[in-house]
Amino acid sequence: MTENRKVCVIGIWHLGAVYSACLADSGYTVVGIDKDAKVVDDLNKSTPPLFEPGLEELIAKNVKAGRLSYITDLSRALKGAGYVLITFDTPVDENDEVDISPILDASKNIAEYLENGSVIIVSSQVPVGTGDRIKELIKEKRPLLEFDIACSPENLRLGQAIADFQQPGRVVIGADSTATLDRVETFFEIIAAPKLRVDLKTAEMAKHALNAFLATSISFANEIANLCDEVGANALDIARVLQSDSRIGSKLPLLPGLAFGGGTLARDLKILKHLGEKLGYEAPLVNGVIKVNQKQNGLVARKLKKVYGSLKNLEVGILGLTYKANTSSLRRSAALDIIRSLTQEGASVKAYDPKAPVASYPEFELCADPYDVARNSDALVIATDWAEFKDLDYELIRTSMRKPVLIDARNMLDEKQLTEKGFIYSGIGKGKF
Repeated sequence: MTENRKVCVIGIWHLGAVYSACLADSGYTVVGIDKDAKVVDDLNKSTPPLFEPGLEELIAKNVKAGRLSYITDLSRALKGAGYVLITFDTPVDENDEVDISPILDASKNIAEYLENGSVIIVSSQVPVGTGDRIKELIKEKRPLLEFDIACSPENLRLGQAIADFQQPGRVVIGADSTATLDRVETFFEIIAAPKLRVDLKTAEMAKHALNAFLATSISFANEIANLCDEVGANALDIARVLQSDSRIGSKLPLLPGLAFGGGTLARDLKILKHLGEKLGYEAPLVNGVIKVNQKQNGLVARKLKKVYGSLKNLEVGILGLTYKANTSSLRRSAALDIIRSLTQEGASVKAYDPKAPVASYPEFELCADPYDVARNSDALVIATDWAEFKDLDYELIRTSMRKPVLIDARNMLDEKQLTEKGFIYSGIGKGKF
C-alpha cells in the first residue's frame, strides 16, 4: 500500500464518482468536491449522479468507513491534500465539440488553495496541450507555488467502470519530469497493472489515438455490414474471421451495429480533426470515420422503407434509449438519433428503457414496459442491448403487433427462433433487408 495521504477529487459526475469511491476503497482518504450542492448531498447519501453497477454500494461502504466524503468547500477539500485529481466528465455539445471551460475554471480556483508539493493528476478527457494550460493558469496566480502536473487519462466504460478502474490492462502516466512520474506511479501502486510512463503531451495524445482507433474499427465494421446487407453476406461471420487473425485479435470491436455514441469516441475524433485543421493537415481517415458514423443510425429508417416504402403514419416501437446497457446516460444516444429521423419522416414512436430518466419527451411516448411499446406497432426496433430484452415473450409481442417487423439493431436475438415465430426479422450486417 502506498503512503496513505489525503486525496482531493475535483469534478464529481460519473468519472469523479467512480474514481473517488475506488480510491477510498483502496485505502486513501478521499474528499470529492463539486459546486453542485445537490450532487454533493446525494453522494453523501450514497446516490451517484449516474447509474453504474455496484457504485452506490461502493460509495456507501467507504462513506460509512470514514474514508470518503463529498463537500462544496474547495479550501477544505484541498487542505492537506497531497494529490489532486481532475475528473470532470468533459462536456461535449450535440456536434461532439469539447468544452474544457469547467476544467480551466477549476484550475484557476484551486490555485488559491493548492498546497506546496501537491501533484495534480488530470484524468478528464481533454485536448492535447491542456496540461500545459492548467499549469500556466495556476502559475499566473501563484508564480512561487511548487507543484507537479501529470496526466493519467481515464479509460472507464459505462456499465463496467469499477472493474475498469480496479483491473485495467495498464495505467498510462504522463509527466515531464522523472520525479513527477515516480510520484504518480507510487500513487497508482494500489492498481496491480503495468504502468506506462510517457511525457505529458504523449499521455494526452495517447487517449485521442486510442479512441480514434476504436472508432475506426467500429466504423469499418459497420461499413462492411452495410455492404453485407446489400449483397446477402454475413458480417458477424466476417468479424469472427478477422478476429481469428493474430494480427487483429479477438477483442477488437468489429461486430456491426449502430453508430458509436456517448460522446467519448466522437469527442476525440473531433479533437484530432481540429488539430489537423490547426496544423494544416487534412486528416482524411479521421474525417472519413466521422462521416461513416454520422450516417450509420440512418440504416433503421432505410430498412423500414424497404418494407413499407414510406415512414409516414407508421407506429414504431423502440426498445432501449440509453446509449448502452447498464447506464442511465442518454448522451449521444443512438436510439434518440433514430427516433429523430423516424419522426421527421412522419412516424410516431413509443419507447421503453429500464434505466433512462423518467421525463416528458416531446418526440415520443415513454412507456412503462416493453409490451406497451410493441402493442399495435408496425415495427419494433431493439436499440440498446439490455439483457432483459432477450427474455421477453416474443410470441405475445408478435400477436400484439400490427405487422411483426423486428429490427435487431444490436444483433442480440436468435434470428432462427424469431423467424419461426413469424417475425420479419433483420439484424445488422446479416444480409437481410
